[in-house]
Amino acid sequence: MEVQTITVLADILASITFAVTGALVASRKGLDIIAFMWLAVITGVGGGTFRDLVLGAPVFWIENTMYLQVCLITAVGVYLIAPYIESRHRLVLWFDALGLAFVTMAGTAKALDYGTGALVAVVMGVVTGSVGGIIRDLIGQQPSIILRQEIYVTASVAGACTYLAFNALALPWLDATVLGFIVTFAVRGLAIVFNWSMPGYRNPSE
Repeated sequence: MEVQTITVLADILASITFAVTGALVASRKGLDIIAFMWLAVITGVGGGTFRDLVLGAPVFWIENTMYLQVCLITAVGVYLIAPYIESRHRLVLWFDALGLAFVTMAGTAKALDYGTGALVAVVMGVVTGSVGGIIRDLIGQQPSIILRQEIYVTASVAGACTYLAFNALALPWLDATVLGFIVTFAVRGLAIVFNWSMPGYRNPSE
């Protein structure tokens, strides 16, 4: 498998997982099926769209509408099963963690593929991983996860740096990708389970 192939697979899986979170937000708001589709699509492809625009690459879902199709199918599926899901907020968190891991790897790998340096690749992985969730939270009118004291961006940074470190050590890129994915998901997952958070700034004058 080539880097381009794994990036495509990561984009597909990220689109599905982020689409689930968008559709679940729609279910929590009691919206109709069209809103489910809208939130699923905008969340599913938002991060990758931002990545491609910044890199000057063809926008992935315009070149291949399969990404839109899987988002729409996911939205319909969530619409049908949402009434039977008890803890939708918890499910959003876990699917979001999966999406973050997938898209962090896809964003980092694609940035390197387009000739960026390591620092830019990390930034692209992190920003790409965050944009979909930010859009979802803004449209869903809920507090953005980025503005809460949760370990989220930190997990993405850790995963992207893991990928780059093993890539620099000439580890097969697929192994580096898997390890980076595991680190991202593990750090974010542990933060969800144990309510970990980074220390916030405290104004000494207060």
